[in-house]
Amino acid sequence: MSNFRKLIDSTLAFLTVLSFAGVIIIVTIQIVSRFTPMSFIWTEELTRYLFLYGISFGAPLALMRNEFINVDMILNRMSDNFRRYYEVIIYLTIILLSLVMVIQGYNFTLLGDKQRSATMPFQMSVVHASLLIMSVFLVFYAVIKIVDLIKNKQNYSQNYGGDDN
Repeated sequence: MSNFRKLIDSTLAFLTVLSFAGVIIIVTIQIVSRFTPMSFIWTEELTRYLFLYGISFGAPLALMRNEFINVDMILNRMSDNFRRYYEVIIYLTIILLSLVMVIQGYNFTLLGDKQRSATMPFQMSVVHASLLIMSVFLVFYAVIKIVDLIKNKQNYSQNYGGDDN
């Protein structure tokens, strides 16, 4: 399971970087085209889609690395045992909400089969699938976090943020 998770982590990290690199490249093309006689009408739309995918790939990783916003002052005052139960409840809530998003994301993706992108040569289901992808991986990582909490693998003595010290 560890190798599988590392593969998922690496793939999501690579796709996140690729998506945001795409945003930077496309915005650069958009800016440069303002000073040339060429006009690229597709740049704004593609930038939005790449941004959506960047968030969809990055949000699950942020969940796994504890990089979502939290109130450290309150968390650090909790006993380790209470905090463990508290975080299990938080991750169960994330799973519940993400499962709702999986169902609605699937329906939203199917809805996109009947629509085409305004300036790009693909169906909107490709764009709508970003919500489904994010939701599935949020469930995946929230389950891993709960298992780690139950197995007592969470170390609260380190910084709560994303530092890998």
